[in-house]
Amino acid sequence: MKRMLVGLALLVAGAVAAAFALLSWQRHLSDDTPPSRTTPDLKRGAYLAAVGNCAGCHTARGGQLLAGGRAIPTPFGTVFSSNLTPHASGLAGWTADDFWGALHFGRSRDGRLLVPAHPVTNTTLVTREDADALHAWLQAQPPVDAPRRAHELRWPYGSQLALAGWRALNFRPGVYRPDAAQDSTWNRGAYLTQGLAHCSACHAARDALGGDRGPADFRGGLLAGLGWVAPSLHDPLEAGVQHWTDETLRRWLRDGHAEGHTAQGPMAEVVLGSTTALDDTDLAAMSRYLRSLPQQAAERAKPVRADASRRERGASLYRDHCAACHGAQGEGRRDDSGAIAYPALAGSRLVTQASAANLVRLIERGGFGPATPGHPRPYGMPPFAGLLGPEDLAALASHLRESFGHHAGEVDAVEVLRLRAAATQR
Repeated sequence: MKRMLVGLALLVAGAVAAAFALLSWQRHLSDDTPPSRTTPDLKRGAYLAAVGNCAGCHTARGGQLLAGGRAIPTPFGTVFSSNLTPHASGLAGWTADDFWGALHFGRSRDGRLLVPAHPVTNTTLVTREDADALHAWLQAQPPVDAPRRAHELRWPYGSQLALAGWRALNFRPGVYRPDAAQDSTWNRGAYLTQGLAHCSACHAARDALGGDRGPADFRGGLLAGLGWVAPSLHDPLEAGVQHWTDETLRRWLRDGHAEGHTAQGPMAEVVLGSTTALDDTDLAAMSRYLRSLPQQAAERAKPVRADASRRERGASLYRDHCAACHGAQGEGRRDDSGAIAYPALAGSRLVTQASAANLVRLIERGGFGPATPGHPRPYGMPPFAGLLGPEDLAALASHLRESFGHHAGEVDAVEVLRLRAAATQR
């Protein structure tokens, strides 16, 4: 037993030493990148801040723009975003090199490793020129006095030793390298999607330690604390867009709305804070890249059909609360101009996804698409959390997943309660 413990201690010590050796090597690589030789463009910096949706995480609800303080739930505890304004409590005194170190290596000005909630596996791909432009724009913003709140992570996840180990397993710094087999439009789309737009931060499948297969992993997974699932972008039955036209996808990214498709939940925030600001060239590039993703079916359990009483209860609830807008057969409804007012539920991927999480969350919280210049007055759906208990909500969700030609399987009350418990952030 003693020999085993000694061996285990030596193994742990060796792993720690290897982690720090790797970090030292990564630091050397990071610091060798020269600053941009061009004068940073503030207008470009503002555009890049929109691409990266910096305000989405670095602005607390009801707080001042970019002053941080937003609580970000993770499986390991809560992280609080930092102040990006040029105040002493934020980025005042940060040089372009300091900022580059944070984006490229996930290292603070004092050398401290940042937690992986900062999507370093994505931001490391950003070029030095883009990093310098973003830094210059942030330094030009109004300073806000907003000291950073300490993270509330369970031990040892917030320790520098644990972060060093995580990086040894999951992170290699490096600017995006174009794929020579693809054209410039595709590569621009890959650079944006994998890099500053950090799409895999939500759409990657995570292991027990929060690691993934890299910035081109879009297999989907549950968003910790939110109760929503970021569906797979590889599976056309989930959220893959391989069969969409370029124009449909460009319109959806820009407006949050396209024929039969509306951005909901966290994705509505992404559209409102990021993709609606993309110029036509970048919209086309991102569309090209996303439509080219390899198709891969998501894992699906064999569907279990609801019993007769649940089916009858679900059908009754649908007639009472849903049919007036969505149609007796889930066909949806158009307004006087012929545009879709209330989307069809028949054939809806949100209804038939492998996980019922998004459907349950939508019924509970209501459905509200983003109001964008191209779609300024989206129709909404009221929340039903105060009207439907777990049994009724499960019956209604089961009806939707098993009607209109669907065979997605039932939802039971235990699943509804489990999904509610997972949504710690309301």
